Amino acid sequence: MTSIVPAETTGTRAKLSGPLASTASGGSARTAPAPLAPRARLLPSMAAVYRAQLSRARVARIPLLFVATFQSIGIMVLMRGVVDGGAEARAVVAGSSVLVVAFVALNLLAQYFGRLRADGGLDHYATLPVPPAAVVLGVAGAYASFTVPGTIVTAVTGSVLFGLPMTHLWVLVAVVPLSGAALSGLGAALGLLAPRQELATLLGQLGMSAALLLGVLPADRLPEPVGWARDLLPSTYGVEALSRSFDSHPDWAVVALDLAVCAAVGVLSLAVATWAYRRAAVR
Repeated sequence: MTSIVPAETTGTRAKLSGPLASTASGGSARTAPAPLAPRARLLPSMAAVYRAQLSRARVARIPLLFVATFQSIGIMVLMRGVVDGGAEARAVVAGSSVLVVAFVALNLLAQYFGRLRADGGLDHYATLPVPPAAVVLGVAGAYASFTVPGTIVTAVTGSVLFGLPMTHLWVLVAVVPLSGAALSGLGAALGLLAPRQELATLLGQLGMSAALLLGVLPADRLPEPVGWARDLLPSTYGVEALSRSFDSHPDWAVVALDLAVCAAVGVLSLAVATWAYRRAAVR
């Protein structure tokens, strides 16, 4: 008997297999799910967030950086009438220089994350396939980097105003990023944990005021309980390291110890900020 099915159709059906074969025979098609793209790595993600935040800061944060620098220089001018020189002058210049970092990295970052949480901006970051630590580290790094020009101008101006040597001002290369990391982590945590945007702004202002009072005033003139609070402030160890660098022969072992403590506090504060980001992003 001669078949009425064309040879081409028979050959094609013979070659079908798997899901297509079941479809051709009347069965339901089942296709394997497409593989997801690999999750973005920490360093490239952090670099992308850092560049995006830094480009925004160039336009929106320049007036605020001017205010922070002018404020610190004004404090040194006022203290010039009270402090003549010595250890007190070194403490004033170092505290005023780090105060620029506190104004931007602590105060403004607390306001930024508080507003981001209140406006629902965290939802945008939560949808990105990036680790939470990359968001926190990228934003914190951008805000800390933005303080570099103001800190250098303040330190140089204070050195000239009080007649301090500028030979070892290269210590700012370590003081600014380490103090910035510690204060940025604290500012981000305050902004993310505050239940309301207004409270985040208040906490940022209080943190900057603490950095002003506990960092600029000489430590030996503070009452003992206030001195304990000064030891808990993340920027204190950056201030101490910068202050010791103004000596004619700095004790570099003590300076390195202060910087190491500042680095440890920075790692801890950024870890808390990352946990706070995860907590706020899932709510």
